[in-house]
Amino acid sequence: MTDATAGDMGRAAAEARRADAAETGPVLAADGSPLKVSLNRALRAQKMRALMLIAPLLLFILVTFVAPIFDMLFRSVENQIVSETLPRTVVALEDWDAEDIPDEDVFAALSYDFMEAAERRIHTRLGSRLNYETTGLSSMFRRSGRGVDDVGEGYADQFIDLDAAWEDPVAWAAMMASPDWTAAQAEWAATLAADGEDAAGPEPLFQLAADIRQALPETADAYRSFARTVQTEDADSPLEEEPWNTVYLALYRDLTGATATNLSAYDGPGAAMLRTAADAAQGFETVDLRAVWEDMDDGWIELPVWETIEAFSDPYTAGYFLSAVDLQLTPDGVAAQPEEQRIYILLFQRTLFMSLVITLSCILLGYPIAYLLSNLPMRTSNLLLILVLLPFWTSLLVRTSAWKVLLQNEGVINDTLVWLGFVADDARLALINNQTGTIIAMTHILLPFMILPLYSVMKTIPPSYMRAAKSLGATQWTAFWRVYFPQSVPGIGAGSILVFILSIGYYITPELVGGRTGTFISNRIAFHISESLNWGLAAALGSILLAVVLVCYWLYDKFVGIDNVKLG
Repeated sequence: MTDATAGDMGRAAAEARRADAAETGPVLAADGSPLKVSLNRALRAQKMRALMLIAPLLLFILVTFVAPIFDMLFRSVENQIVSETLPRTVVALEDWDAEDIPDEDVFAALSYDFMEAAERRIHTRLGSRLNYETTGLSSMFRRSGRGVDDVGEGYADQFIDLDAAWEDPVAWAAMMASPDWTAAQAEWAATLAADGEDAAGPEPLFQLAADIRQALPETADAYRSFARTVQTEDADSPLEEEPWNTVYLALYRDLTGATATNLSAYDGPGAAMLRTAADAAQGFETVDLRAVWEDMDDGWIELPVWETIEAFSDPYTAGYFLSAVDLQLTPDGVAAQPEEQRIYILLFQRTLFMSLVITLSCILLGYPIAYLLSNLPMRTSNLLLILVLLPFWTSLLVRTSAWKVLLQNEGVINDTLVWLGFVADDARLALINNQTGTIIAMTHILLPFMILPLYSVMKTIPPSYMRAAKSLGATQWTAFWRVYFPQSVPGIGAGSILVFILSIGYYITPELVGGRTGTFISNRIAFHISESLNWGLAAALGSILLAVVLVCYWLYDKFVGIDNVKLG
C-alpha cells in the first residue's frame, strides 16, 4: 500500500468519525449534559469544597496575622492627630515662613482649635504626641488647656457691656442657626416635654445658617464648634449655654477685619445688633493674642515649638521611621538625632549580633545531642527526647527566673566556681544584667528548637551510608564529614531559621536578665507600647524588624536555598 493510499484512508476514517459525531452529537453525562461541561462543573465543585475546608484557617490567619501587620504598618506612618486636633492652625501655618513667631492669625486659629480640643479633652493626647519630638510640649499643652478659657475674655466683656443680648444664648442661636435646625430643635423640645428624654433622643446636631457663614465666617465656624461640642461632649443645648470667649474673639475679628464688608449684605436675624456692634468694635480695646498665649506658657513664643507643630502637621509622616534609625525631621529636612539620643541603631545591631551568637551556640550544643539521640536505640532515644522536651512543660518566666538565681553574683554558678577555686571570691564573674546572661539563658530556652529539626533529619539518614564509607577506607571523621554531615545540613538550616527568628523578637528573657547592655530592640518596642504609649514609633521599629527578618530570610534563600531546609 502506497503512502498516498494510506493518507486517503486516514482522511476517510476521520471524515467518518466526524459524520458519526454529527449524527450522534457530543458525549453526554448521566444527567444529559455534555460530558465536558459536567466535568468542569465537578472540578469547580471540588475546588470550592477544598476552599471551604481551608476557609476557617485562612480567616484565622487574616484576622490574627495579616491584619495586625497591616495595622502596624499603617500606624508607623499615620500622624493625623495634629491635623485633626488643630485643623485651623495647620491651615494658617501654610503661609508661615518659619523665620519668626507666627502672626496673630495663627494665634487666633490656635485659640479656636485649642478651646475645642480642651473641651473635648484631646489636647493632652496631642501634647503627648508632640512631646516625642520636642521635650516639654506635653506639660505645656496641659497648662494651656487650663488657661485657654480666658482667651477672648476681653472682647466678650466689651460686647456684653455694649449690649447685654450678646450674653443671651438664645439670641446667639437665633442668629447662627439654620431655619431647618431651628424647626427640628423646636420639634425635639416639644417631644421632650411631652414624652420624655427616652422618646425624644438627643438634640438635633447644630446646623449653621448659610447667610451667617458668608457674613461672619470666623464667628460662624467658632460658634459651630462651640454648639456641637456642647451637644456631644456635655449633652447640653447651645440654647442654654453662653458661647465660649473664643467666639467673641472671632466676632471681633470678623467685624474689624477684611470680611467686615460682608456684613452690609446680611439682613438675617440679629442684623441690627451686628451693625451696632460693628460700629462700636472699631473702638474696642484690642487684645494681644501672642501675649495672652505667652502668659499661659512661655513656650508659645519659642520657635522650636511652632517648627515641631508645622513639621508634623501632615496626616502621614516619615518621622517615626526616621526616629527609629536615629534621625529626626526638622524644618530644614532630615537631620541626625543628638548623640546622646542615638540608641536604636545600636539596639538593632545588638539584636542581630546576639541572635546570631545564640543561633551558633544552639548549633554547637544541639548538633551533638541530636546526633546522639538519632543513633541510640529507640527506647533510650525516646527517653532522652522527653528530657529535651521537658522545658516546654515549664513556664518561660519560671525558666528565666531560675537563670537569675543561677547567674547572679551570689548565685549557684559563681559560688561553685569560688568553691572550686577557679575564681576569687572578690572577682566573681558578671554573668547577669549583661549580654552574657541573655545569651546563656536564651540558648538554653531555644535549644530544643534546634535539636528537634536536627533529630528529625538525622533519623532519615541511613546508618549504612557511614558503614559503606568506612568499608571503602574512610576514617570515622572523614566518613562523618564527607557523608553524614552534608545530609544533616537541611536540619541545621531549619533549626537556624527557627532559633534566629525566635531570638530576634524575644522580649521576656532579655528584659529579666539582660540589664542595660543585654536587651533587644523588642524590649524598646514593648516600652513604647506599654509605658511611653508612642505606638507610632513602636510600629515603625516593629516594621523595620520585620523587614530585617525578611531580608535575612531572602539572603538565606539566595545563598543556601530554602529548598534545602527540611524538618525530616
